[in-house]
Amino acid sequence: MKFQGVKQMKKAIAVSVFLAAASLALAADIKEVKVPFKQFKLKNGLTVLLSEDHTAPTYSIAVTYNVGSRDEKHGRTGFAHLFEHMMFQGSENVARNEHSGLISANGGQDNGTTDEDRTLYFEQLPANQIDLGIFLEADRMRALAVTQFNLDNQRNAVQEERRLRVDNQPYGKTFEAVNETAYDNFGYKHSVVGSMEDLNAASLQDVQEFFKRYYAPNNAVVSIVGDFKTDEALAKIKKYFEDIPSQPPPPQPDMAEPQQTAERRKTLEDPFAQLPRIDIAYKIGPGNTPDYYALRVMSQILGAGQSSRLYQRLVKEQEMATGAGAFAADQRGPGLEQFFVMARPGKDLAAIEKAVYEEIAKIQNEPVTDDEMEKVRMVARRGQVASAQSTLNRAISLADNYTNFGDPNLINENYQKTTAVTKQDIMRVAKKYLTENNRTVIITMPKKAAPAGPAQ
Repeated sequence: MKFQGVKQMKKAIAVSVFLAAASLALAADIKEVKVPFKQFKLKNGLTVLLSEDHTAPTYSIAVTYNVGSRDEKHGRTGFAHLFEHMMFQGSENVARNEHSGLISANGGQDNGTTDEDRTLYFEQLPANQIDLGIFLEADRMRALAVTQFNLDNQRNAVQEERRLRVDNQPYGKTFEAVNETAYDNFGYKHSVVGSMEDLNAASLQDVQEFFKRYYAPNNAVVSIVGDFKTDEALAKIKKYFEDIPSQPPPPQPDMAEPQQTAERRKTLEDPFAQLPRIDIAYKIGPGNTPDYYALRVMSQILGAGQSSRLYQRLVKEQEMATGAGAFAADQRGPGLEQFFVMARPGKDLAAIEKAVYEEIAKIQNEPVTDDEMEKVRMVARRGQVASAQSTLNRAISLADNYTNFGDPNLINENYQKTTAVTKQDIMRVAKKYLTENNRTVIITMPKKAAPAGPAQ
């Protein structure tokens, strides 16, 4: 199980997921493919998304709950991620740790992931085990074993995960510092993994109430993609899920972010870092908007791959950095447009930062080239084809798109929305968002070793 406390990095690669049906794949000039799916709503409010694909005798199931770290309160951070772990600790008809054991024994795999906006669980299994995946997900939605023993056990596991992935990782604190400094709203300001103090403060009653409020069928989406018949799969979902009682809709957090009026800047010392790092973030709007797609295209031109402008200038030509990149966060609330540069030892960080701003100024005032636009289109097509190979990617995309934006059909629209971006759109969003007053800069410096003591 993993958390997306560094979701900014994950979202740097926004994935377009499409189904390349075998009959369509034979036509070399096909410009787009569609993921066929059907949407249903059970009596208890559970949303169901089903997409048949008989290419291979397997299927994937994704269950997304409309709860992430943005739903947490002061003093109780890390709950969404903690609960991701709790969901593998057994339920009414499944013993502790038996869930993953049953999946593995039947030739499958499973996992879960948490981010700021939602919590996801998934399984991949042979087609003849479709009852198993549906039953396991329904049983833990219905009657999770929320006990003091399981809470204490998983609290320790999450705290160890924080030590491993944040506290003792190079630049682990950097990613937290970006959000903590850039955001004013608590929803995105704090990290997904939470603080040690808040995890220690979590009581059994806190966790039981969290489960009842958020882990209800009317707050969840079940998406299944693979080798099944829709009517048969729907009947099985109704059999296992439909008698789980719904709950009052949970409160939705206000994600409004006040306008930033001046640059924010912070410098960190990192004992695990080997190179200085510069992170520059600008607040932007939510994902799935025309501005977001324009920013994503701009990010690819500036910072995706070795042909990008930042890499060519800072790494190849001026040899000031070992790496550079840019990405736009695809979030339900206000996101961040982020730039990062890994500086070479001894290089002037102010000069590197100035070079980044010069490249931003160019893209604000001069149209990008036809070749750069073609590169974006080719990358989008490649992502389209690569993602089509996986039923799991499709299942997750359907569920996430519904949970985050209320529209599972984004799976079929993402590519077109990306390639519809114009050169003028890129200049417009660059001028709108990439301003000094909207900027947050985090400098991470390797911590110097303490001087050795006198010889004994």
